[in-house]
Amino acid sequence: MKTTVERQPAQQKPAKRTAAKRKTGKRFFGKTMLLVVAFLVIGTALSFGAFRVLVAAQDVSRLDDPLPAPTVIYDFGGKEASRISLNKIEPVRYEELPQMLIDAVVAVEDKRFFEHDGMDLRGMARALVTDAFAGAKVQGGSTITQQLAKNVFLSRERTWKRKWDEALLARKIEQQYSKPQIMTMYLNQIYFGEGAWGIKRAAAVYFGKEPAKLTLPEAALLAGLVKAPSALTPYKHPDQAKERRNLVLQLMKEQGYISAQAYAIASKEPIKLRDAGDGGQESGIQYPYYVDEIIREAGERYGLSENDVLHGGLRIYTALDPAVQQAAEKVYADDALFPKGMGGELVQSGAALVDPRDGGIRALVGGRGKQPFRGFNRAVQLKRQPGSAMKPIAVYTPALEQGYKPTDTVLDEPVDFGGYAPKNAGGTYHGEVTLQDALVNSYNVPAVKLLDQIGIDAGMEAAARFGIPLTDADRTLGLALGGLQEGVSPLQMAEAFGAFANDGRRLPAHTIVRIEAADGTVLAEAAGGGAVQATSADVARTMTAMMEGVVSDGTGEAAELDGRPVAGKTGTTQMPGTGGDGAKDNWFVGYTPQLVCSVWLGYDQSDASHYLTTTSKAAAEVFHALMTAALQGQPVMEFPKASLPGGGKPSKEDKTKDREDGGERGRGGKKQDDKHPDDDGPRDDTGKGHGHGRGHGKDKD
Repeated sequence: MKTTVERQPAQQKPAKRTAAKRKTGKRFFGKTMLLVVAFLVIGTALSFGAFRVLVAAQDVSRLDDPLPAPTVIYDFGGKEASRISLNKIEPVRYEELPQMLIDAVVAVEDKRFFEHDGMDLRGMARALVTDAFAGAKVQGGSTITQQLAKNVFLSRERTWKRKWDEALLARKIEQQYSKPQIMTMYLNQIYFGEGAWGIKRAAAVYFGKEPAKLTLPEAALLAGLVKAPSALTPYKHPDQAKERRNLVLQLMKEQGYISAQAYAIASKEPIKLRDAGDGGQESGIQYPYYVDEIIREAGERYGLSENDVLHGGLRIYTALDPAVQQAAEKVYADDALFPKGMGGELVQSGAALVDPRDGGIRALVGGRGKQPFRGFNRAVQLKRQPGSAMKPIAVYTPALEQGYKPTDTVLDEPVDFGGYAPKNAGGTYHGEVTLQDALVNSYNVPAVKLLDQIGIDAGMEAAARFGIPLTDADRTLGLALGGLQEGVSPLQMAEAFGAFANDGRRLPAHTIVRIEAADGTVLAEAAGGGAVQATSADVARTMTAMMEGVVSDGTGEAAELDGRPVAGKTGTTQMPGTGGDGAKDNWFVGYTPQLVCSVWLGYDQSDASHYLTTTSKAAAEVFHALMTAALQGQPVMEFPKASLPGGGKPSKEDKTKDREDGGERGRGGKKQDDKHPDDDGPRDDTGKGHGHGRGHGKDKD
C-alpha cells in the first residue's frame, strides 16, 4: 500500500518571508520616525534659540520717547513741504486711565492682550488662513503690542518680512515693558480723529473732560474710533459712530467686562459731544487740506490706513506746488472775496487746482474759517449738483461729436417735455440762437432741447468718459442742467474739465507720486497710466474755444484773467421756495493750458435761513483771485486752435454790433433785461427747479 505524503500549502513559505519583511519595515519606520522627531526637537530648539537671539537684538528704546518719527511730505520738485509730527501729545499715566476704557480697548482691539506675550497665535493663525484663501496679505491679526511696534518702528508695507519684524519687536517690548506700560504708550500716541493725538486730547476734544472722568458710553466710543477715526468721527458720521460704539459695548458684554444691564443702558445712551470747535486742536500741519487728501488717497489707492500715514515715518512725494497752495490759502483767508453769510454763518467753499497735463493736484482748499485737521474737506468730499457747469460735458461735447457745429442753431422758446418745462433765468427767451451763444449765455432751454435731440444716453456716456459718476436715476433731461442725484466734488469737476485743456485726454487727479518707508523702501508708486480719451482733440479744442467766449463775453466774465487765455463755465442751482431769487450752489470751473481750477460756494446745510443770494459771478470772482495768484510768474500759454468753425471769443465787431443792437442775442431773439443772465441755474415753469415732469431730474441743486 502506498503512503501518501501531505505537502504544505505553497503559500506558507512566502507568508513567513512577508512577516519578516513587515518586522524589518516596522523597525526601519520606527528608526526613521525617531530621527524625524529628533530633528524636529533639535530644529525647534534651534529655532527658539535663534528667535530668542533675534528678539534680544531688537532695540525698542525709542518707546521711551513717545513721539514716532514724522512722516515727511515732499512737493512736486522733491523739496520738503510739510510733515506730520505728533509733537502735541499730552501723555497720561496708567493710573489716570479709567478701567472701563482699558476694557473697551482690549475688547475691540485685542481681547487676549493680558494673556499673550506680544503675539496672539490664534489671531495669527486666523489671519494666515484668511490670507491663504485670498492669495494675498489682507488680514492683520495684530495685537496691541504689535500695533505699537508697527506705529513706532516699522514701514507700512504688508509683507511677511514686516510681519516677522513686527513679531520680534512685539516680543522684545513685552520682555522690557509691563502690560500697563504698553497700554499707556499705545493710548498716548494713537490718533483719534478731529486733530486729537493721544487719549487725553481725545477726551478733551470729544467730551471736554479728562480721561478719568469718561463714562462707559464715552469710553466705548473712543475705543471704537481707533480703527478708522475719520470715517467714524461722531461729528461727521454720528450714525456710524453710534453703531461702532454699541459694537464695542456688545463685545465688552460678551467678554464679561460689563453686565447685560449695563450694556442695555449704555447702548441706548445718546452721543453727547462737546460743541464742535470748542475742544479742537490745531494740528500744526502745514497745508492740512492737502495732507488730508494724501491720507485719503493713500488708503483708497494703496491700502495704507490713516494711522499708517500718521505714525509711519514715511516719505511721501506728491504733486503739491507750495506756491499755488499758499496762494490758494491766502485767497481763502480774505473774507472780502466771499459773499456775506446769513445768520452769522460762513458761506463755505472748496477749490481744487489741477495740472491737466499730468493730473497732479497742485493745491486744495477744503473750507473757510477754523477747521479741525481731517474735518470735512469740501474740495474732495463735497457732493453737490453742478448746475450749468455740466452743460459742456453732457450736452455740447456729445453734440459736437455727433456732427453739430457751434454755428448751428436751436430755437429758444417755451417747451414742455411731458410735464418737464425748463425755463431760462429771468424767464426770458431769445428765439433762434447758435449753440455758441446758448453756451456763452447759459440758456437752459436750448441745452435741454439739444440733449433731447442727441439722446440722453449720449449725455450719460459722455459724462462717464469725463469721470462724472452717474446713476440710472440721472437718465433724465435734467442731466442737461446738472440735475444729478448724488452730485460732484470740485476735484471731480477739475479732473473732468482738465480733459478739455489736454486735447481730450483725462488724467486721474492725484496727490501722491510715490511713498517710501524711512529706509527708502518704495511702498507705493503712481502707475502713470489710467488716461482716458474723454473726447477727440478736435472736439476738445472747439469746446475750449466756445468756453473762452463764456469768459470773454458771457456769464463768466468775472473770471477773465489779464493777458491770459482762459476758458470755463459757470453753474448755479436754485434754492426751492425763494421764488427763483435764491441759490444753493455757485460754481465756476475754468482753465488755462497749464492749470484747471474748480470753485464751489454754498452752505453746508441750505435751508430757508441759509441760502445764496449771489449768482455764479461770486464763484467766478474767487476763481479769478485764485488763478491770478497761482499763475503769478508763470509763462502765458495759448490754447491750441480749434478746427471747427464758429466757436470762440466774439470779435470786436460782434461785440460792437451787440451793443448797437441793445444787447440782443441770437437771430431774431428777444432782448434780454441784462447783457447776460444773473443766474444760469435750473428753472422750470413751477419755479421749483428742474426736477418736475416724469422724473426729469430733481428740484434741488
